[in-house]
Amino acid sequence: MFARKHRIDVNIDSMLRSRVPAQTSPERHSKMPSQSTESVMNRFVEFINTGNEDLAREVISPDAVFHAPSHPEPLRGPDGYMEVIGMMRSAFPDVQWTLEETVAEGDTVAARFTMRGTHDGEFFGVPASGNKISVQAMNFYYLADGRIVGERGQPDLLGVMQQIGALPAP
Repeated sequence: MFARKHRIDVNIDSMLRSRVPAQTSPERHSKMPSQSTESVMNRFVEFINTGNEDLAREVISPDAVFHAPSHPEPLRGPDGYMEVIGMMRSAFPDVQWTLEETVAEGDTVAARFTMRGTHDGEFFGVPASGNKISVQAMNFYYLADGRIVGERGQPDLLGVMQQIGALPAP
């Protein structure tokens, strides 16, 4: 038995317009981060590299929603993000993130990070290996009023698991 072929007409432009708010000012079309966007992202990187809770509350909105692959439900606000940072720091106490590249349009920032650290604690059930890791992450951040109100992140967890010895390298 063969499956029937169906033709589906998709109008990508109308789909995008229905999901993306109208852009009303020229600066919303900029591909370079604005000074305030850059400042927010720099403060955010300082927070994730230090775990400074006061800085977290300054840069992350109390209503922020974070979608992390390590958690089935979204995390909320600075405390939710501190949970993720705590998990990472318990496994990689010396973890540091480097913001390699950003592209901003309006209040949305696409960011590419490099995460480096030493696997000195349990990570997803894998005991400490002492291995050094260096992996990439690609994240989208949503900003409002000079604060982060949302994030969708995709770290290279496969790369982490390979580098800590939990999975074979390709």
